[in-house]
Amino acid sequence: MLVRLMRYTLLLQVLVLLLAPIQTAAQPPGPQVLPEELEALAPAACDPDGVQASGAVYRICMPPETLWNGDLVLYAHGYVRPTEPVGIPEDQMILPGTGLSVSDIVTTLGYGFATTSYSTNGLAVRQGQDDLADLVDIFVKEKGAPGKVYLVGVSEGGLITALAVEDQPQVFDGGLAMCGPYGDFASQINFMGDMRAIFDYFFPGLIPGSAVEIPEWLVTGWDAYYAASVLPELQKPANAGKVNQLLQVTQTPYDPSQPGAREEAIYDLLSYNVEGTNDAKLKLGGQPFDNVARVYAGSADDARLNREVQRYAADLAALAEIEAGYQASGELEAPLVTLHTTGDHVVPIWHATGYRAKTIAADNIALHEGRTVDRYGHCYFEATEVLAAFNRLVAMVADPPPYRPVQRFFLPLLVRAD
Repeated sequence: MLVRLMRYTLLLQVLVLLLAPIQTAAQPPGPQVLPEELEALAPAACDPDGVQASGAVYRICMPPETLWNGDLVLYAHGYVRPTEPVGIPEDQMILPGTGLSVSDIVTTLGYGFATTSYSTNGLAVRQGQDDLADLVDIFVKEKGAPGKVYLVGVSEGGLITALAVEDQPQVFDGGLAMCGPYGDFASQINFMGDMRAIFDYFFPGLIPGSAVEIPEWLVTGWDAYYAASVLPELQKPANAGKVNQLLQVTQTPYDPSQPGAREEAIYDLLSYNVEGTNDAKLKLGGQPFDNVARVYAGSADDARLNREVQRYAADLAALAEIEAGYQASGELEAPLVTLHTTGDHVVPIWHATGYRAKTIAADNIALHEGRTVDRYGHCYFEATEVLAAFNRLVAMVADPPPYRPVQRFFLPLLVRAD
């Protein structure tokens, strides 16, 4: 009885540590209501784009000199298709879900703004960190040394932000990481790979190649192929059961109130597989997807599914590279705020709790605050939510939270003597 009670007590305490710090804003998407600070939103004054030594394109924007507060905000953008030319992705210079220019928001608040294209597209986590650190040096040479440097990133840029703040606290005073795969990057790879593997089970041969072998012609012509060959099959009433099972087995969120949301979720995940797999294999030094031991559930016949689904083993070199350069650790010396929607269908919400668990394991819970928004969609935030998270980051940098040790438990009664 005592052993059982101690187990329940330990579980409860762990759950409290994992869940309590995550604040949820349960607001449906709607017309943007500008925070008071942004009611006088003004266009940013940006210098002509420059080129970094790595070949990345950079941009610096400033508020009027008399209004600059002396600090700098760096913006880490999300994933860009490997087939696109290297350049600042203008569509990502709009804060996701808001329609507002990121540089306009930042400079209206009185901060300097800088962003980089990264020297490569596709999987650019390592390159992104290097280019952002280099951009700080460029800003110092062109504008002078900032008082504080804040790093803000979305999606892939959210992972870049978490890693950069962990690894380079001497460069970045703090970070706001939004909707990124900072909980477990290897699991993110598997989540996307599962969508393709299970899709091929329910719709064999519909997409050429496999989950780990993508024909180059399909990489460049994916959108047209999807529209002509894949989408019509997903929309057939006779295939509704397969589509529902596909989403259930892969545990992919979607909003049933939105027409076409099921197809959108499937398209988004398949797109990362089709357009990103070859690039990821090149950057990681091998094939990273692994479902050899995965037990799938949620279909009409799970035994058959697990017997017949195609299995793939990841290359050890790719897994080693992921561990070395793509896995956030939770080991912080500077504050980090994370922001995630609960219904993110591309980078699921379990990344938020996963990263919190890492900060607990690293004894770093005081330097991390996790925030969630109760909403469907990838990186769909309102301006008020992003600004509240950023203001919290600024407060944590100005007045670092006191060290909060994680309680250590010694439970000799739970250790088997044999």
